[in-house]
Amino acid sequence: MSTVANHPYTEPGTVPEELPGLSVPVVLKGFVSHWPAVAEATVSDASLIQYLKQYSSDLPVTFYQIKAGVTGGRIGYLDDFSGFTFDRASAHLNEVLNSLQEAVEGRYIGSTRIDKWLPGFREKNDIVMSGAQPLANFWIGGETDIAAHFDSPMNIACCVSGKREFTLFPPEQVTNLYIGPVDRTPSGRAISMVNFDAPDLEKFPKFSTALEHSVVARLQPGDALYIPPLWWHRVKSSGPINMLINYWWKQTADYMGVPDLALEHAILALRGMNAREKASWKAMFEHYVFSDNAMATDNIPKALQGMLDPDNEPAARLAWMNFAQKLKQ
Repeated sequence: MSTVANHPYTEPGTVPEELPGLSVPVVLKGFVSHWPAVAEATVSDASLIQYLKQYSSDLPVTFYQIKAGVTGGRIGYLDDFSGFTFDRASAHLNEVLNSLQEAVEGRYIGSTRIDKWLPGFREKNDIVMSGAQPLANFWIGGETDIAAHFDSPMNIACCVSGKREFTLFPPEQVTNLYIGPVDRTPSGRAISMVNFDAPDLEKFPKFSTALEHSVVARLQPGDALYIPPLWWHRVKSSGPINMLINYWWKQTADYMGVPDLALEHAILALRGMNAREKASWKAMFEHYVFSDNAMATDNIPKALQGMLDPDNEPAARLAWMNFAQKLKQ
């Protein structure tokens, strides 16, 4: 296990142009330390909460309440897999913020749109990214331990308050992380079943190999972490109130669809096939999806390439319409 390297930047809050091309995580030290929210957090937790309430739309928000007896703020499965370590509830945002200030244990808001619940916040607390319109979310709560999971877009995670420790694994370590169910998950993402604080290496022997390939990033308020697509990451936060703001974005056009859905469809359609059929479909995917684009299109005139041409938006949208109709049959 090694430490994630720091990456230079020219202007605080301005994303380096080379960042999306990196294949490994990097830390941007002090990247958002100029944010007013970070300054308020360094004064006190109460100052941060009061600052946030200036922007609060006070709409109902979904939050997690970690169950009694669950230690370390773990968000995942109960030990016997009979359910999750938390219950979902809803309350107005100001009510939840007040409860955090009052040190109600085990309360956590995850992945919530900033522009809807904290309108105006980004006017003074934002990053600059050339050629992209990222989706911005905030995460806030007490001590939490989020099991290792992946995100398909590129991700910049900015620490506003508290401390965050990320343990990250390259995508090819998926086999060694002992991933749980893909269709019954705590928060929409399949997670590692390993308890990172006390890994059972008799039950999960290959996890030691995953650890050998892991890297760790420890963020202080004002720091940011770039996470490339599909890198698995466990996130552990410490401190009475921890706030993170993250930005998700991708370089492919929205009309090309969501890769996660393609994976789910492939699991349903292909996983139950015999080895011979799987090998045949693997060759098809290699030709049409994973090989160089030119291999599938060199012999086809540009005007007839249709959805094989990633720049042909009308063809892609028509293909999605046809696909939706086929699913209804």
